[in-house]
Parts: sequence; C-alpha cells; structure tokens
Amino acid sequence: MSEPKIFHSQQSAERFLAALVESSEDAIIGKDLDGIVITWNAGAERLYGYSETEMRGRSIGLLIPESQGNELAGILSTIRAGQVARFETKRRTKAGRIVDVLVTISPVLDADQTIVGAATIARDITAQVQAQQALRESEQRWRAVVASAVDAVVVIDGKGLIESFNSSAELLFGYSESEIAGVNVSVLMPSPYRDEHDGYLERYQSTNEPRIIGIGREVTGRHRDGTTFPIHLAVGEMRVGGMRKFTGIIHDLRPRVRIEEQLRERTAMARLGEMAAVVAHEVKNPLAGIRGAIQVLGGRMPAGSRDAGVAQQVIERIDGLNELVEDLLVFARPPMPRLAPVDLAVLATSSGELLARDPLMRDVHVTYHGRAADVMADAAQLKIVICNVMVNGAQAMQGRGAIDITLETRDERAWLTVRDTGPGIAPDIRDKVFTPFFTTKSRGTGLGLPTARQLIEAQGGTIQLECPDSGGTLVTMTFPLAAAVEDATMDHSGSPV
Repeated sequence: MSEPKIFHSQQSAERFLAALVESSEDAIIGKDLDGIVITWNAGAERLYGYSETEMRGRSIGLLIPESQGNELAGILSTIRAGQVARFETKRRTKAGRIVDVLVTISPVLDADQTIVGAATIARDITAQVQAQQALRESEQRWRAVVASAVDAVVVIDGKGLIESFNSSAELLFGYSESEIAGVNVSVLMPSPYRDEHDGYLERYQSTNEPRIIGIGREVTGRHRDGTTFPIHLAVGEMRVGGMRKFTGIIHDLRPRVRIEEQLRERTAMARLGEMAAVVAHEVKNPLAGIRGAIQVLGGRMPAGSRDAGVAQQVIERIDGLNELVEDLLVFARPPMPRLAPVDLAVLATSSGELLARDPLMRDVHVTYHGRAADVMADAAQLKIVICNVMVNGAQAMQGRGAIDITLETRDERAWLTVRDTGPGIAPDIRDKVFTPFFTTKSRGTGLGLPTARQLIEAQGGTIQLECPDSGGTLVTMTFPLAAAVEDATMDHSGSPV
C-alpha cells in the first residue's frame, strides 16, 4: 500500500508551511545574515506589537533593549556561523514594554547548503519569569525571617537529615550550617532520644500518629561539646514538591530555668529568714544562758578532773552551735553593704595577716602579685569574703602549701584571684559548692561560700570557682571600680544626678 500524498505540488507544500508559521502562537521571524527581517508572522505581531509591514526590511536590533548590551553582535555571529542557539533574554515591544522571551535561533540554508539567514522562534515567558522571581523573593523573605529569628530553626527531610540551620541554631548548638547540613538531626539530642528518633520518624510516616508534631514540649538538647540543656521544641510539618519536610522551632529554656531557680532561692531565703528570726530568739539567747551555766559549773569542778573536761567539751559544742546560728543569721539576713572606695591590696594583705595568726596555718605561705584600682565595696563584708576563701584554701591543703593572690584591673573592673595548691574539688561536686548547707568538711556549716556569694553580688561583684588542669583551686572575684561608680552618679555638668 502506497503512502498518502499530502502535497500535490511544491506550491501547495509552501502554502501549508506558511499556514503553520502563521498559526503558531510563538513569534517566528526570518532574517538574513545581517539581521534584517525578511518574514514576520502573526505571533511576532502579537508579541512585539509591530506589523509585518513595519518590521520587514528593518534590523532585529530594534527589539533589543539597551540593558542587553551588544547582544546583536552575538546574534549575527551565531547566524553567520550556522549555529543553533537557545537562550533566555529580554525584548522591547513597540509600546516600550520589556518582555522576557525564550529564543531559539536556527540557520537557514539554500539548495546549495549555503547559510543565507536564520529563523528565530521566540516565546513569551514573562509570566513564568515573574513567577520564578516572585518565588525567589518569597524564598529570600522566608530565609531572612528564619535567619533573623531569635529562636533556633531547623528544617529536616523525611529521613531526619538537616537541610536548614539558622544562625540562632548555630549559636545554640555550636555547629555551623555548612558542617551540619546533611547530618541526622539526632546529633542534637542526647541518649536515649537520639537512638529513638529515626524510629519515631518512621512510625509517624507510616501511622500519621503524632507525639510531638503540632504539639510542642520540653525536651533536652545536646551541644557540640557534649553538654546538655533544656529546650522547648515545636515541630511543624510541610510538603515541598510532594516531599515531607519537618520544621523544628527551638527555644532555649536555660534563662527561664535560671529565673525559676532564682525565684525558688528567694522563696527559700524568705522562709529561711523567718526561721532565722525564730532561731535567734528561741535558740541563740537560751544557748548563751546554758553556756554561762556550764561555765559556772565547770569552774566549781577540780582542775584537771574528768568532769571539768566534759564541761569544757560541752562549752565547745555550744560555741559551735552558736557559730552555726550566727552563720545562718548572716546568710538569711545579710546586712546592707555600706559602699565606699576600698583598696583591694590593703584588704587582701590584712586578710593574709589574719590567716598567719592562726597557729594551725603557720605553714601556709601567702604571696601577693599586682595591684588594682580602688573598688566600690563594703570593706568589712569584703574582708569576711576574702578571709573565708583563704581559710577554705588553707584547710584544703591541710595547713601546708601556698596561696597566691593576684590583683589586676581589666574590662573596667577590678579582679582578685585566690589560688591554692591543694587537691582541688572533685568534678561531681563543683556545681554544689555555692549550695547552702553543702559541705565536705567534718564540722563545716556549708554556709561560707553561699554567704560570700551573697555579700559580693550585693555589692555588684561576681565570684567564680574553677579547678585548673595544673591543680589546685582558683577563686576569681570581680568588683566595680570606684571611679566608674562615682562617674555613673554624676551628670555631664559634674553635678550629682
């Protein structure tokens, strides 16, 4: 069976081709080697606004806006080289409107296979380009919002791999986005949560039963250095290109936990103050009477007798109990500091002299280094603090060793450090040394360091304790400078505010 003949003549074939060109929605333009328009279809008229009569015999460069630079030269080079080119560009219509077009340039050959021109097919993609631009701008706005969010924002895929990690997340967890992208999000969780996470994702995607998605709850996060901290995690689900994604918004709960701890401490302190008042009235005064009575009875006993020794032991126990009550009163109701300029060097030296007078501490050698500007503090209270810290160090060394006291001024504050050569403090109890009534001493009250911190903080100072790898214990105290405090109370004219 022979194939059907569509065209009966060359003329009918040309008419059919011309009809195809005219009916095309795209702009189809024929031009010679110099870019002069030879043919111009209806699609070109619709796209550019020029009629065939207006454009025939004119350069295609008429449609190229100034923003495209010397694009005409590149087009002519492509035509003369007989190359096929496809690219996106911009064109200017008769009305002056700039449109985005997708252009395909193909060479036109004569019967001798000589390049005589080119055919250009241009499609209006303005709407598509605008949609893409709107999408990019939307994504940029979204990324800007995420990047500037105070809370950490983490985006993961359906397998739990991290895709997005904003700057707040970098600060919170210690990882940069570049190094954690593509890593399983379970790295941000401590055990056992990290081991259970992938199973949870699989269970949710198979059952659609949420346990945290859309709800939010308090969980534990894990920093890059291995430390853990409380966080609030809210997880949302979205679909991008048909793929499941999960967004986690993470809020650091450490500030809230600290505030709650402070509130608990203040509540406990208020109750402790009430109890201290009762103790002072109901215990301290009777203790003084009991001590006096025992002292009288002991004085009537023969010197060196067994009963006289027992009486002396009772007095010592009463004195110890009285000391506990005194410490409790100071801790529960610390006196208001009387601030004045204080020379830390003089205060540190006098504290060392007091330590040297104790016969049990005669083998403790105290050295002093540096000086610091005067601080604004209560000298009497500060002396109690420094003495307490030095005694703690001396006792840790069992009355034998060295204590170095260093003074310096930096960061607009005075720094005083006390370092001993003792065994240091065990890592598991370092966080407890400022806890009231916690002590490692056989006869300690556990109120020395907590009271020291209260007295220092009431004067605008700070106290920190650490145990360097080189050994011993280092206590660092900082205080506001007297000059800075005095300047803060004066206005620009030099008069008190």
